Amino acid sequence: MSVALASSSLLPTLSFAQQGSTDDEAATTLDTISIVGSRRANRSETDSVVPVDVISMRKPASQGAQFDLAQTLQFIAPSFNSTRQTGADNADLIDSAALRGLGSDQTLVLVNGKRLHSTSLVNLFGARNRGNTGTDLNTVPLLAVERVEILRDGAAAQYGSDAIAGVMNIALKKSEGCEAVFGIGQYSRGDGENYLGSGYCGFKTAGGGSIAMTAEYLDRGRSDRTEANNPRIIGDSEVQNQTFYINGEIPTQNGAVYFNGGLQHRDASSAAFARGGVGSDDIPSRNSAALYPNGFVPFIEGDIQDLSGTVGLWQEMGEWRADLSTTFGRNELENRITNTLNASIANRDRLNGGRGISATEFNAGGFAFSQHTTNLDITRYFPGVMNGLNLAFGGEYRRDNYEIFAGEPGSYIDADGAGGGSAGSQGFPGFQPNDAVDSSRNSKAVYVDTEVEFTEAFTLAAAARVEDYSDFGATTDGKLAAAFKPNDRMVLRASVSTGFRAPSLQQRLFSSTFTDFISGRPVDVVLAPNGGRIANAAGIPALTEETSRGYTVGFTFRPTDATSITLDGYRIDIDDRIVLSGRFDTTDPTIGRILQQLGVGQAQFFVNAVDTKTQGVDLTVSHTNELWNGMLATYLAVNHSTTEVTRIKTPPTLRGREDVFLSDRERLFLEEGAPRAKATLGFDFTRNAWNTNLKFLYFGSQTLGTFSGPPVPNQEYGGKASADLSFSYTFNEQLKLTVGGANIFDQFPDEQDDFETDNGFRYESVQFGLNGASYFARLAVKF
Repeated sequence: MSVALASSSLLPTLSFAQQGSTDDEAATTLDTISIVGSRRANRSETDSVVPVDVISMRKPASQGAQFDLAQTLQFIAPSFNSTRQTGADNADLIDSAALRGLGSDQTLVLVNGKRLHSTSLVNLFGARNRGNTGTDLNTVPLLAVERVEILRDGAAAQYGSDAIAGVMNIALKKSEGCEAVFGIGQYSRGDGENYLGSGYCGFKTAGGGSIAMTAEYLDRGRSDRTEANNPRIIGDSEVQNQTFYINGEIPTQNGAVYFNGGLQHRDASSAAFARGGVGSDDIPSRNSAALYPNGFVPFIEGDIQDLSGTVGLWQEMGEWRADLSTTFGRNELENRITNTLNASIANRDRLNGGRGISATEFNAGGFAFSQHTTNLDITRYFPGVMNGLNLAFGGEYRRDNYEIFAGEPGSYIDADGAGGGSAGSQGFPGFQPNDAVDSSRNSKAVYVDTEVEFTEAFTLAAAARVEDYSDFGATTDGKLAAAFKPNDRMVLRASVSTGFRAPSLQQRLFSSTFTDFISGRPVDVVLAPNGGRIANAAGIPALTEETSRGYTVGFTFRPTDATSITLDGYRIDIDDRIVLSGRFDTTDPTIGRILQQLGVGQAQFFVNAVDTKTQGVDLTVSHTNELWNGMLATYLAVNHSTTEVTRIKTPPTLRGREDVFLSDRERLFLEEGAPRAKATLGFDFTRNAWNTNLKFLYFGSQTLGTFSGPPVPNQEYGGKASADLSFSYTFNEQLKLTVGGANIFDQFPDEQDDFETDNGFRYESVQFGLNGASYFARLAVKF
């Protein structure tokens, strides 16, 4: 389903509205609380039936401590999680985003109400979103965004696959005028420099239309938190984004043509694990004394191209409104490995009387994902039925395509045979010709969505959707939601829904052999594609859809005109959840011999392996009042959720090996990949030209597994609290300066055994991340 949430189907429960004495960005407050659920164009904010957070991006874009969309939301929205990874290969280059403690591919992301494509990346490492694909929010520049709407409720019956945890809609700006933002920042330890230059211009066109364009350059420097004698590099990867976005609408008779699109080129660099020099076990298996006698750190250089665009027409036809649109998106990532070598080539050269050298840079191949979606949505409101009836129905056709490109031969070949140097480029072995794939699928869907006001106090909404996929079959889902207003200041609401998530082509088709470090020692691991030789030998069944049941109940309450409260409890049961299995080694009686023949030490698979139960609660409280001849906005937002694996579905061929099929470590990635609790307490004070923003942040505890597993104790991360603080001064209507700091209490995760963490460092990148305090300045100009 693809209806513009900004106008009809997503209305706010939690609104970060703007008010103040100098302009509409002078203060941030949560001043409206309402609910959502329908495509009724004339639905008011206080009458809808499902909880949504509406977060204005105008102030964060000009005054915030974070320079990209994912990190901005990470420190605003409690139900949202996006932790920047390190030591996780390509996952260091793309920040995955998720809601309510579930995976990034269980949250649907829209731009102006239209489905935004996912990335081509599968997250294989890291403490968050392991085994998931997701959507890269950082392809959208902050200055292009009017607001972000977060529907905190299952909505697959309305919008299709991926909307199990909820829906995020990025509403783009199209206001008249021009503005620019310049930002600088760095961590308190003097690294991780950030430079931002962003410009926006919106124009009115003849006939009342609008066109808005945004261009942005973002340069994020590398940071490093390792000790002086540690050869690793642990911290932010290097990223340079060049982004352009356009958004517009041209009126027609009784309607309008609308369009938007974005193009981003990202150069990014991630540091892999270090290899030892002379005297270490890495020579000749992982290194050559002739090239790197003191050891080396390989770099994974990612060249990422992201393209998206929508064009559509909505038209009033009597009492009916029709919306026809088509959306295309493509994400492509190619890997170049530098400061590296192919140890098997170097060892062959040494055995043949040479110095023992190989090339030190390789094209390792890459992958791409594209999606083409066409929607037809038709709505009508019937004021004479009961107290009002809204009817919406329509259809969708979508085509997905996934590709893997092989790297150059030197990036993957084994030149000296078994027992010598390791095959492929160190840090990231290239994709091999038998990994290459170019495969597509399509899906067709029809839906109906209704909402009836039986009385002014009681509203009932229902939706149903049938969707048919060419690769696994059809699914039918439904949703029922209701709202009751006992008085003008309270709304009671509840919903129940079923949902689904189609297995991504990335999960079905991804194939790669890579090097991982287990307790500090390198091991070659093959991620075997679903339906391939190894997966079939292991008895891994073909991937099918995840199915879910969701329940939400809560209320909104405005005890005074200046105070708002929302409280919502939820439960999400997911069956046949797709996860990355544990690793089977060469001793396995089923596939051990195949692994020995391939010359790899371990194998793992994507499989519909578990059922899970997620329960949680969302609380928001906001208040505004005059203070000291100024305006103070206070808000509290809290999310607490738990996820539990309730059943493990081991294939018959692997029964008895459940401790490997889903090890404690893999289970904890599902259950505690995100903190169980997250809270924000904010104070925003505006007086004349000054604005002060103080925000206290709390990230709850996390428990992650270890490589060795029981009886080695798990990684225990205690809860952490810190704060962000900024001061802004508005010189005039055109110029504003902001200075401040993030994580000003300089919080870090609790230290662990670095031989047992996923990234080989003394703590994972969890909670606040692992970089410590930072400082920034922004200059916002309007002209």
